[in-house]
Amino acid sequence: MSVDLVLGPRPEEPGPPIGGRDSYPAEVVNRLTTDAATIIARYPHPRSALLPLLHLVQSEDGYLTKAGIAFCAKQLDLTDAEVAAVATFYSMYRRTETGQYLVGVCTNTLCAIMGGDAILEALETDLGVHAGQTTGDGLITLEHIECNAACDYAPVVMVNWEFFDNQTPASARELVESIRAGQTPQPTRGAPVCPFTQTARTLAGVGPQTADTTGPGAATLAGLRVAREQDES
Repeated sequence: MSVDLVLGPRPEEPGPPIGGRDSYPAEVVNRLTTDAATIIARYPHPRSALLPLLHLVQSEDGYLTKAGIAFCAKQLDLTDAEVAAVATFYSMYRRTETGQYLVGVCTNTLCAIMGGDAILEALETDLGVHAGQTTGDGLITLEHIECNAACDYAPVVMVNWEFFDNQTPASARELVESIRAGQTPQPTRGAPVCPFTQTARTLAGVGPQTADTTGPGAATLAGLRVAREQDES
């Protein structure tokens, strides 16, 4: 008995996994090479720097391009295919052009039950785009996102990977409207929100580093509190 195993994108997946420009200008290569050297030097094995390097090249165009994949491969002595295999595994690496603000609505089980689906629907209506699309002015990209380990604050909306907890359709609308009005929204916890490409540089470890001084909230610590109370009883 023989089985024909067809490899590659599923039929409903449009186009190649990585597109965009094929190469960077020399000035961009020189600048990225300097940053890459700083990143790689932090690791005992160069290929361990792949994830932050992907954030670095994502900061250049707001999404991964063929040029970015080739750059990472050259820096780490890997093939383009090896880099692309990692890049396409993680949803944090964008494969399409992304707005200044990536607004992600968690629609995994708990957030969905608590209202995540209703929030996503409300934002799709207000922005006039579907999940995975960007507004015509290039300001906001709307996405449904996977669990970001914030179930104790469900439903959660993220803006450029910063948390906005306990959201409702109304509060999410207000959040998006503040962005469209030119205001910088203040997350419930974590670092201040900044444009998507700057966030990518921060995640690469070469941008401004802002410490989270808020600490865990009461919802996060509820289980620990109950456990301690039971130990004392």
